[in-house]
Amino acid sequence: MVERILGPKLLQLADKYPVITLTGPRQSGKSTLLRYTFADYGYVSLEDIDLREFAMTDPRGFLKTYPSHVIIDEAQRVPSLFSYLQTHVDKVDTPGMYVLAGSHNFMLMEAVNQSLAGRTAIVKLLPFSHAELHNADMLPDDIDVEIFRGSYPRIYDKDLEPSQYYDFYIQTYVERDVRLIKNIGNLNLFTRFVKLCAGRIGQLLNVSSLANECGISVPTVNAWLSVLEASYICYTLRPDWNNFAKRLVKTPKLYFYDTGLACSLLDIKSPSQVATHYQRGSLFENMVINSVIKRAWNNAATTDLRFWRDSQGNEVDLLQYDSEKPAAFEIKSGATFSPDYFKGLEKWAALSGAPSDHLSVVYGGEYALSTSQGELVPWEIFSNH
Repeated sequence: MVERILGPKLLQLADKYPVITLTGPRQSGKSTLLRYTFADYGYVSLEDIDLREFAMTDPRGFLKTYPSHVIIDEAQRVPSLFSYLQTHVDKVDTPGMYVLAGSHNFMLMEAVNQSLAGRTAIVKLLPFSHAELHNADMLPDDIDVEIFRGSYPRIYDKDLEPSQYYDFYIQTYVERDVRLIKNIGNLNLFTRFVKLCAGRIGQLLNVSSLANECGISVPTVNAWLSVLEASYICYTLRPDWNNFAKRLVKTPKLYFYDTGLACSLLDIKSPSQVATHYQRGSLFENMVINSVIKRAWNNAATTDLRFWRDSQGNEVDLLQYDSEKPAAFEIKSGATFSPDYFKGLEKWAALSGAPSDHLSVVYGGEYALSTSQGELVPWEIFSNH
């Protein structure tokens, strides 16, 4: 098993909270992590029809059968259980009583917020990080291969062919999970919509254009995007609106939580296709931003990420507001350094007053450099922090 960075943090939280709630995409390794980390806990999955029926029809009997130190997987399948769980947890009031897991963020968090607010630590698990694969000696030795394979554990555990795996993943996701989150009549049209989203990675999200191309209304686009975000397929990066410059772009950008899944949606069938694909730069940018999100979530932390662009096209790909002074990153997939890489960073720094040690270019090359403009950081070094 690949050691997950989040494991020790889960144990720390279980010493402080009566309930731990773990969410994340389907097949990101939640169940495996929990059963390994909490090896002495009981385990029940509410995907099991009999157990789900038990929890729904006799919740008190269910909690009497599983009174403490239990992992409840796919907990969102029985939202009515959470009120009884609240009463039971308040009565016993000891740390580490339950670990809840689920793949549907909206459904799970709606139940958690209604019944377990203040009683649970909420953590998220994405597929393998670059550092986790590196530590397990399973890391692809080429950036294009890493983009193409993505990070889902089963691909590495079973040595599966990525294109086939992601085709099945999307088919299962659309036919099963989407129906649970929202009643979407035309699933073929929804699949087309997801593919169109993949073609817009790293771009400003033009909802009207997306609606026109897919043949749906703007409200439907917004509703379907919320479905994709709730199930950890994609996310938006909001623009930075600080007032040190006028005419700032105020439209978010669209990204996917896994580049392998995005490659499949783009009909990319091999790493060699990645190397020449028009979206390679955007896919690399997506992978770098994902690594920042994974780094935060693997430490059970949140992170405030934004981008900056003005009306003249000056841009910084990523701003990380986790300290008093934000860190700014330009992301370039090229392997050869160019001084022009710092152009957007310099423009932003002149307006914001940020020092050069807060400016970095993450690129696809091998050499790290400290310059008067900022730091040049290879992807391999950046992703292993």
